[in-house]
Amino acid sequence: ATTNVTCIGGSDGAIDLSVSSGTPGYQFTWANAAVTEDLSGLAIGTYSVTVSDLNSCSNTTSATLIQDDQISPVVITQNISVNLDASGSASITAAMIDNGSSDNCNIASMSVSPDVFNCNNVGSNQVTLTVIDADGNISTGTATVTVLDAILPTVLTQNQTIYLDANGAASITVPMIDNASFDNCSISTLTLDNMNFDCSNVGANTVTLTATDANGNINTATATVTVLDAILPTVLTQNQTIYLDAAGQASITVPMIDNSSFDNCSIATLTLD
Repeated sequence: ATTNVTCIGGSDGAIDLSVSSGTPGYQFTWANAAVTEDLSGLAIGTYSVTVSDLNSCSNTTSATLIQDDQISPVVITQNISVNLDASGSASITAAMIDNGSSDNCNIASMSVSPDVFNCNNVGSNQVTLTVIDADGNISTGTATVTVLDAILPTVLTQNQTIYLDANGAASITVPMIDNASFDNCSISTLTLDNMNFDCSNVGANTVTLTATDANGNINTATATVTVLDAILPTVLTQNQTIYLDAAGQASITVPMIDNSSFDNCSIATLTLD
């Protein structure tokens, strides 16, 4: 009976020789110079032996040992988390998923699939670790890769100058303040804390643009909105007839000449020459 070699390059093979017939008192002459009935600690190969009995009758036979590893690797995995980079991608290696996989002989290779992730993979993803030993035996195991997006949006703003209308009002929109903000994945919303202005806002006003990306990361930036009032007051007058007094004098007041003058904001002063 033969016991084949377990691993490539190993020497754990054995030959258990059984002799029948002839006259006991056998002698064994192996091609490798051994003289025992059985051999152990053998590498792969063919081993010949000549057996002689007590009457000097002999016979020659041989046995061939092969390498015969049929034991699959033991795959042990671990869950990991990875962060997307500025381009919205992340990659892993088999070594990151392996958690001490082993084989009775030697592991030849490890691979993991999938090994590349993008913004569409944010969250939990199942991956498969494949382990192949030196004799081609294959085993697999699964693990969870949690893909994270921890990069805040980049918020870019631009200043604006706006003019009050005839009603003393002016407004801005997000595109007027946004200056090509971006994110490694995508921006979900852009909002402004103040979009409407009136006469009380004439001058420089700070507004905040808030960007929220598809994964809930938030960032802000500010811009200056300069509100201007370029509409002249509308001056309405009315004619008056007055009478000189006994001293030969007469006077008028502003309200006598004003006929409900108005402005989109408010009139500060009314004067007569």
